[in-house]
Amino acid sequence: MVETNRKLLDLLKLPGNTQCADCGQPEADWASCNVGVFICLQCSGVHRISTIDKVKSLRLDNWESDLIEHLRNHGNQKAKEIYEAYVPPFYYRPQAHDCMILKEEWIKAKYERREFQFKTEFYSGDKEGFLWKRGRKKQVFLERKFVYSEKEGLLKYYTSSPIEPKGTIHIRSLNAIFQGENIGHRHSVEITYQNNEGQTRRIFVYHESGKEIVTWFNFLRAARFNYLRGAFPGIPEAELIPKLTRNYAKVGFMEKKGPKARDAFRKRWFMLDAEEKKLFYYSTPLDAAELGKICIGPEIRGYRVSEGTPDEIKKSKWDTGIVLKTPGRDYVFTCENGNEQEEWLEALQRVMSPSAGAANHNGKQ
Repeated sequence: MVETNRKLLDLLKLPGNTQCADCGQPEADWASCNVGVFICLQCSGVHRISTIDKVKSLRLDNWESDLIEHLRNHGNQKAKEIYEAYVPPFYYRPQAHDCMILKEEWIKAKYERREFQFKTEFYSGDKEGFLWKRGRKKQVFLERKFVYSEKEGLLKYYTSSPIEPKGTIHIRSLNAIFQGENIGHRHSVEITYQNNEGQTRRIFVYHESGKEIVTWFNFLRAARFNYLRGAFPGIPEAELIPKLTRNYAKVGFMEKKGPKARDAFRKRWFMLDAEEKKLFYYSTPLDAAELGKICIGPEIRGYRVSEGTPDEIKKSKWDTGIVLKTPGRDYVFTCENGNEQEEWLEALQRVMSPSAGAANHNGKQ
């Protein structure tokens, strides 16, 4: 057993095997027996419950000599060359921090459906289908028809009328992010866009099928990719990929002080967008329209962030404060605890840095 474990751990140290073959998690303590790849505990669960493969622990299970030799002859790098040979540039490759539905469908697409072993056309042209959308007023989910027109560059959704859309979203400003925790359905996506007045709006959708919602997500990335290639023909493809969709640098509740000294602190839901360099705030995590936004710039232009609250300001029930200084106004926030305060300070400082943006994108390849 000791000798067997040593051989397995030696294989784990080889180039390409040091991280999970499916999500990049650095602790790849499991292996997929038939495929012959090293994976993390979370991804091993997807392999186990699907029809892909049998999995075993590198440290806890017994390994026969022929299985060890199979791993030696395969491994993560060789599997990548086979199962990821033709992944489209816009297709989202999940990372360790991503939600499970993205990982599940990525793993199934690679090993079950073998979508990327041969060069094929993916997600081009128009698309239509039904998604469950959260209503703005009634706040319940209703089935709506969604239609994307590549010619117009528009995503439209319809209620009762098949002619006049209820909403229209231009692919130019569209962003999509999985939001299962806030929406309450693991197959759910938040779509953010700018309306004709330049205001940021959000809609929340889900589908009962994990495969279908991930297909929609990657289709929207493909539509963004095609739009950006046409709009910016001289920009290298590698620079366009991070702009297809993006995660927020930080989200969560803080209490915000009003502009006047006598104004009270009010609890708000904040979203920090590193790409747009804006801090949006809402009444709740599922509001369609923002209450306001704060533009953020570099320190050389007068922006600063520091911990604490001014002595003259009456404290809120949360006493871990942050002051965001801008050329026009100082904004005062308080956080629920010290950990949240530290995370917000770090996130705001990152957005103020000249290199902000790239680390907060979906689609890191």
